[in-house]
Amino acid sequence: MELPYRFICIEGNIGTGKTTLCRKLANICNAELILEEFTDNPFLENFYASPERYALQVELFFLSERYKQLKSYPINNNLLNTAFISDYIFIKSLLFASHNLSGDELLLFRRLFDIVAPTLPQPEIIFYIHRKPVELLELIRKRSRTFEQGIQQEYLKGIEESYFHYFNKLTKIPIVVIDSKGLDFENSEEDFRYILEIISKPYTGKITYLTREDNPLFG
Repeated sequence: MELPYRFICIEGNIGTGKTTLCRKLANICNAELILEEFTDNPFLENFYASPERYALQVELFFLSERYKQLKSYPINNNLLNTAFISDYIFIKSLLFASHNLSGDELLLFRRLFDIVAPTLPQPEIIFYIHRKPVELLELIRKRSRTFEQGIQQEYLKGIEESYFHYFNKLTKIPIVVIDSKGLDFENSEEDFRYILEIISKPYTGKITYLTREDNPLFG
């Protein structure tokens, strides 16, 4: 299947299933897959146990790894016209850091981010998989990652607000927000086809909000 974009980012809050969706999309669309290796972060488990103590370490590690990973792909020099699908946008580093850091630590992080961000490719479009924080807590519980079990609804709500604050300021990249309430695109072929149809269309404008009711084929 041919996609109308060469660099797509699938985003979402913690537990939305964006990585699973990226894997399925890349397989069917013959695209190059860019996945964040978040479990490699040696500070992550400690961060969830003691956020104030480990926030700077965890965010700096994510920043450096995301930068190194995106620089390793020939997205800007795409001679073969390959499609790339990523399960994160680079500014995710700043969004999470702005939520988790403050004062001089946040200032330091912003300075480093501003140095490296302009050198990286920008996605042609962002698809944001949206679920309410209360739904995310149940999904996080089901996937049974021990270090995530202490995540609170308030934290997820804050992350969601950070994303939408950024989206409302963004003007150069189309954003498609997909309400995924009740969807199981991992196990339901119908639900996955619904997402696939959305991804395969061109979009213009700033932000497009979609629910299942918007598509007459999937009532």
